[in-house]
Amino acid sequence: MIIAKIKQQLSNQFIRNIGWLGGAELLNRVFRLGATVVLARALSPQDYGLAAIVLTVSEFTTVFTLRAGIGGKIVQADEEDVEVFCNTAYWLNWILCIFLFVAQCLAAFPIAWLYKDEKLILPLCVYALVYLMMPFFAVHNALIDRANRLKITAISTAIQSMLNNILIPIFALSGMGMWALVLPGLFTMPVWIVVTHINEPWRPKMSFTLKRWREIVNFGKDVLGYELLEKLRANLDYLLLGVLFSVEDLGVYFFAFNAGLGISLNVINIMVWPLYPHLCAARGNFVEFKHKYFHSLKTISLVIVPLVILQSSLAPFYVPIVFGEKWRMAVPILVLICLSAIPRPFEKAAALLLQSLDKAWINVRWSLIFTGIFIASIFIGMQWGIFGVAVSVLISHAVAMPVFTVWATILVFARNSTLLLNKKS
Repeated sequence: MIIAKIKQQLSNQFIRNIGWLGGAELLNRVFRLGATVVLARALSPQDYGLAAIVLTVSEFTTVFTLRAGIGGKIVQADEEDVEVFCNTAYWLNWILCIFLFVAQCLAAFPIAWLYKDEKLILPLCVYALVYLMMPFFAVHNALIDRANRLKITAISTAIQSMLNNILIPIFALSGMGMWALVLPGLFTMPVWIVVTHINEPWRPKMSFTLKRWREIVNFGKDVLGYELLEKLRANLDYLLLGVLFSVEDLGVYFFAFNAGLGISLNVINIMVWPLYPHLCAARGNFVEFKHKYFHSLKTISLVIVPLVILQSSLAPFYVPIVFGEKWRMAVPILVLICLSAIPRPFEKAAALLLQSLDKAWINVRWSLIFTGIFIASIFIGMQWGIFGVAVSVLISHAVAMPVFTVWATILVFARNSTLLLNKKS
């Protein structure tokens, strides 16, 4: 019976997708550990701070590309509409990404002025080249997600991560400073183009078309709004610390994030990424839809909670040994930020539940409320320096996110809910 149950679990597409993505992340962890050790010893807190500014700005801009809801509409679309949406999405991505490239290059100058360092201008402009590569694979990636073939995504992730984490220590040991964290992401982006084109046969029609673009934009605007607010919360502490505190303080905080929450967030992304196509595939069957959602929450809880607790409890021991004594001061911050990861995947799962039912506007309203709470808590926490900021991050997430998760779940699965597309059968 036990063997049969294991076979049944492994036959679940959601579990298989997590397995592929988890395998890719395990490989990434092996290479990234070596890269992080080299960086911790070769880069100064100021290098970390400058790189944090460049990567944070790019994180915001990237939200408008792969997370703008364009791909999400392809995943959710009816079969007869897929080809039309794919061709329109291809050209929408080009318009969007060219605009973002120009915008980031222009924004580099006021950003450098704000942080009082002209060395930020060139890396911001160079890293913007990433956006000009994304239209080549964005639609292919959405089609792969739609087909639940996340094995391909895992392969792309593993290859890019491996190359990225090989280049980082090479550049760092070559004395390239913050460029060691900037250039590898640019050089390895073509991996996605190659892998997705090999594994997805779709090719765009070369004639320009924006047919039914309003449907994509109307769907995407709420998804984009939610993602933008989420990205703002994820990086607001960096932005404020960089302006109101020293670059060195930002470097310490950025290190703590990468050595702590960065690991947990990668695992969270692995667990949550397959959930959206998983739910979209079952929208027409209430029983299956409900089962997939709650089974996914159970799977997430069995992985994330023990992992975060284990990592937090071991941080005082492994940080000085692995990364060096100079980072011991970052341990309390690392532990607090790491613990804030526990409620995040459940909130994200609830948001994807609503998004799969065309109710992303609810996510936007919730995100606006939570962003206000988060900003207020950050400003309060800043009275006690970077440690106070870490405390405010933990408290705001631990209090607000579970409330939304429970509320959204009850809203969808309540007896008289009108959100489901199909009534119970």
